Amino acid sequence: MTYEQLLEKAFTQLPELSEEKVDFKIPEVDSLVQGSKTIVKNISQIADVARRDKAEIAKYLTKELAAPITYDDQKLTILAKISQNVLNEKVKRYFELYIICKECHKPDTHVLLTDRGYTTIVCEACGAKYTVKNS
Repeated sequence: MTYEQLLEKAFTQLPELSEEKVDFKIPEVDSLVQGSKTIVKNISQIADVARRDKAEIAKYLTKELAAPITYDDQKLTILAKISQNVLNEKVKRYFELYIICKECHKPDTHVLLTDRGYTTIVCEACGAKYTVKNS
């Protein structure tokens, strides 16, 4: 057998490489406007996907939306009329800043330390550490 034939035989026996698929999707906000309040009904689902506390997400949204927020186990109440598109943008931005790794782009991160206005985030997938300024 020639070198080219051996090479062709070797390539036919290799397993097919599949592109890496990420099943991670940022959850859509399920909200409802009641009078002058906006209720986010799926804050628990968002917090579970983010693997963060609802209080952290509520604090971020309070600052971003410049509106007071109250929350309980099942829902988050914003004391302002906020469209679902704006809420989805803010949640997406939260995930980009605090959840998705800047190096490997996977959502497997956790907060290591919060100190002096900065949060240190560690990626469990690639081991990257970086800091982000608290908003």
